[in-house]
Amino acid sequence: MECVGITVEEEQRDESQELLQHLPTEIGMGGNLLYLYQGFWCPQVSIKGMMLFQQHFKAQETDLILASIPKSGTTWLKALTYTIVNRSRHSLEKSPLLTNGPHGVVPFLEFDISSRNQFLEQDKLPEPRIFGTHSPYTALPCSVKDSATKIVYVCRNPLDMFISYWKFSVNIPKENEKHLSLEDAFDKFCQGLHGYGPFWDHLLGYWKASLERPDRVLFLKYEDMKKNSVPCIKKLAKFLGLPFSVEEEEQGLIEETSRLCSVESMKNHEATMTGTGPLGIPASAFLRKGKVGDSLNYLTPSMVSRVENLIQEKLQDSGLSFCLSSAFQNSA
Repeated sequence: MECVGITVEEEQRDESQELLQHLPTEIGMGGNLLYLYQGFWCPQVSIKGMMLFQQHFKAQETDLILASIPKSGTTWLKALTYTIVNRSRHSLEKSPLLTNGPHGVVPFLEFDISSRNQFLEQDKLPEPRIFGTHSPYTALPCSVKDSATKIVYVCRNPLDMFISYWKFSVNIPKENEKHLSLEDAFDKFCQGLHGYGPFWDHLLGYWKASLERPDRVLFLKYEDMKKNSVPCIKKLAKFLGLPFSVEEEEQGLIEETSRLCSVESMKNHEATMTGTGPLGIPASAFLRKGKVGDSLNYLTPSMVSRVENLIQEKLQDSGLSFCLSSAFQNSA
């Protein structure tokens, strides 16, 4: 009888499947199945990828990790970072960003790289390598946290993030689950039952890391970037070790970078109009409105108050805050 060998990857798949059978599960605000893994609710579509990321990713000193909770400005941050890093290689008019899109040029570690061999293949990429992740800070591999790898984290007003996530969730692959009503989804959101939630723990992990290691972890707010993108782009470039020169500033390169990577501009890129993103989702679904305070059009005052109280409770004494009411007033 012929013997059939079992590969390392097959053994690991069996082990991960065994682990999944023992993890608590819930239906999240997006209507999809979540697993409670290492203190966070991880989507079924990415939990195995997250495990592989932890086990096999070997960070290089020059790596750039772009982190976020979903629908917090991930696509925008990828576009800006890629453009800043590669501005000496490609003119803005011929940037691969236009044809491949932000998720095409900056892969997700949980979605786009799905095997041990693929992680090994990443070692061959030119430096600096740029990757995206939704993993919480505590779940990052030690090779990332204990190295010179730089991490950029973007967060967003949780009310706007919730609405954007709820709207986007119709695109998330599901088996038998259904899209939840706004009220039901909001209740789950406040319980932390959403991808990579609770959101307050996700925020605090990266916030505290940015205070402890400001030279390695940069914490950005979506609202600050929307209010005045130029200073934020300069700050990002400086943190990456690639500051804009006086000549580049005089030529208006920062403003041009801002325009190229704006939500309005990216909607018109070839990659957005015709391409697909992670999980086969249409690229256009990753760019909705990008406005601050749009949640005003969907949430009641009592919902806003509930999140304000939740934020005050969970983030107290951390030094991190959100002016939710003022964000609403500014949008009116």
